[in-house]
Amino acid sequence: MPLQQMEPIRPDPMKYVLITPAHNEEAFIPKTLASMVAQTVPPERWVIVDDGSMDRTPEIVEEYATRFPWIELVRYHERQDRNFASKAHAVNAALERVQSLEFEIVGNLDADVSFAPDYMEFLMRKFREDPDLGVSGTPFTQDGGYDSSKDSFEGENYVAGPCQLFRRECFQDIGGYVPNRAGGVDWIAAMTARMKGWKVRSFPEKRFHHHRTLGTAERSPLQALFSYGEKDYYLGGSPVWQLSRVAYRMTKKPRITGGCALLLGYCWAALKRTKRAVSPELMRFHRREQMKKLRTIFRSFLSFRKVNSFRLRQAENSTRT
Repeated sequence: MPLQQMEPIRPDPMKYVLITPAHNEEAFIPKTLASMVAQTVPPERWVIVDDGSMDRTPEIVEEYATRFPWIELVRYHERQDRNFASKAHAVNAALERVQSLEFEIVGNLDADVSFAPDYMEFLMRKFREDPDLGVSGTPFTQDGGYDSSKDSFEGENYVAGPCQLFRRECFQDIGGYVPNRAGGVDWIAAMTARMKGWKVRSFPEKRFHHHRTLGTAERSPLQALFSYGEKDYYLGGSPVWQLSRVAYRMTKKPRITGGCALLLGYCWAALKRTKRAVSPELMRFHRREQMKKLRTIFRSFLSFRKVNSFRLRQAENSTRT
């Protein structure tokens, strides 16, 4: 009598918690809520911090929280001025609510994203398969055909802030999200993790969709590009890399004005001698990475090969072997 075939035993998924700072997200947060309640592996807790919203954001969240006990709404104190440090403050406030829970992964989830039902299960599996994986996520899409795996040069060794998951030990090692009024808290976290030796990976098998163009909350696209130029300076970006980035930006709409806004933001921050938001050690690490990418890009141009922006760092490593 043949032995009955048995299905392989699947390991229990890793336990995770999510934190979502939300400010006036009435238009988008229903999409994020719908995506999360459809997940094949739900979180232990999802703390949504309402950061002084003036619309129906908290009411929408409360409707879901009454039906799903793992969703918790926290009303954060309303501030007179709003700045990028608020994200770090909201995340830190939410972390205090989950300290008594058992979890291995902690993630930031913006209130304007959506994804497939198996998205979180996929990322939990990646963490289980690689104990050295400190930060995990995927590329993302935006309306208008934007795909960060093709239209950004951050590459596979960076995880975008709107959906950024950390191994708990890694998040503690880097000191969590460090408040910074000028922005870049999620970028600093990912780069610090890499500098400390943790693996940071964006897995291209999946995508999340970002329903608002990055940086345009309460700002126009050109204002957002100017702000990104400022941020490139105070996060320690190289002037050489910035000129290359401006040239590339001029190939995208809005072409000349977009590139000029990016360059003006960087130059304005430099003229003001804006205080750097990163340590000298992290700035040196960041600039070395940028120069590696530039060398790979130039080698591709000289050999008439198409530049794979997502695999830039991997390509640089392969040139030394």
